Amino acid sequence: MHNDPELQIQGKYLGTITKDFAKISHLLKEAAYQMKKRGISNYPIFPICKEELKIGRLLLDKREINSEWNFYISYAEIFRQQGLITDEHFTDFEQVYKPIDEYCCLFVVDKEFMNFVFLPYPHDEEEPLA
Repeated sequence: MHNDPELQIQGKYLGTITKDFAKISHLLKEAAYQMKKRGISNYPIFPICKEELKIGRLLLDKREINSEWNFYISYAEIFRQQGLITDEHFTDFEQVYKPIDEYCCLFVVDKEFMNFVFLPYPHDEEEPLA
């Protein structure tokens, strides 16, 4: 296996993302559940960025939760309307999307990296906000 620069970049982000994710995963899971339950979307997406982002609505400000990342909330249909997921790739996205009761769909945005990342929810989800 060769050293793929994309994987190296992704690995660089996963450490800080998972640390912050562990603090608030229970909130993201509940938000995803409510979005699906209310018929808004079967494909919740949580964009995250260290700076302000114009994708989705701010859900958790990094200063309020003492993290490196701001967490936003959106969904696949909005990504499609905004051209972030093209019409021809929407079906592919639906097929790779993981169950919301097990995984969180993050859309990581930073200077060097922009991609979807699916993180499994921790089994012990009762960790309070820092």
